[in-house]
Amino acid sequence: MKIISALQARTLLSHGCEGFLATIHDTTSDVPSIHDQPIVSEFLDVFLDELPGIPPVQKVEFNIELIPGAEPISKAP
Repeated sequence: MKIISALQARTLLSHGCEGFLATIHDTTSDVPSIHDQPIVSEFLDVFLDELPGIPPVQKVEFNIELIPGAEPISKAP
């Protein structure tokens, strides 16, 4: 597997090449503690000790309802 830069990927995609984005998740490792996160360990006085952990990844459905026939507002500079 060859890894390329974002600029190379954009160029290839603009020339009609197919692109695939893959992520890897190690299921054998333990779930990280909230205190393992760099920003949390930097500001321990802000985060409570009784935080249960990092929230699970959740699917969020979001959409903006538009009024039929509505157009973006354009203002001259």
